[in-house]
Amino acid sequence: MLKIENLHATVADREVLKGVNLEIPAGQVHAIMGPNGSGKSTLSYVLAGRDDYEITQGKITFMGEDITEMEPEDRAALGLFLAFQYPIEIPGVTTTTFLKTAINAIRKKRGEAEIDPAAFLKLQKEKMTQLNMSPEMVKRGVNVGFSGGEKKRNEVLQLAMLQPKMAVLDETDSGLDIDALKIVADGVNALRGAERSFLVITHYQRLLDYIKPDVVHVLANGRITATGGPELALELEKNGYAAYYDEKAA
Repeated sequence: MLKIENLHATVADREVLKGVNLEIPAGQVHAIMGPNGSGKSTLSYVLAGRDDYEITQGKITFMGEDITEMEPEDRAALGLFLAFQYPIEIPGVTTTTFLKTAINAIRKKRGEAEIDPAAFLKLQKEKMTQLNMSPEMVKRGVNVGFSGGEKKRNEVLQLAMLQPKMAVLDETDSGLDIDALKIVADGVNALRGAERSFLVITHYQRLLDYIKPDVVHVLANGRITATGGPELALELEKNGYAAYYDEKAA
């Protein structure tokens, strides 16, 4: 589903990714762990197509298409979703309006008709109930006045409504207490399936207690320096990242 080959990328003229290779088949959950400054968030932004993150070498293939130079909206229409570490606020735009606009924009890109308003409201109510979200939340400006946990639930609501093929979760556990973490994880787990994959980016093993990965990777100094099963996350939690630094990438 997703294949990254020898990916190099710079931010503000500084090389951050230094040859990332990664392949995620359909239906799998992969986790990337690493210390601050290792390139985890940069990787998520490069996958999403942020224009201030420059790919200098390498290739990204998603759903059989080369998306290395593809615009963010085209990647979204193809089925790629990014949940931000720090979700932005959009004053004056209700969550309901935002979600409906996003769904219809993707449907238009795919040559599909707009979603029926009644069907949209029914779907939104169903997904909000699953995430234990108050009906009032979608009437407010996007993330405006939301707690950290509410912002993350709102992103999982977007994920549930948009139904992407691949979801990249950039430190979605950041700032969450244990109850909010469980709710967000339950929402993500409900979307797992044979046709959808996840890339979960995190500092800490605790998120992986709730979103069980098939594969765990270590990203250090801009490269994947180790790959293993879920037990690798436990080892990292116990011993840290020092043993996984690739000096050649420094």
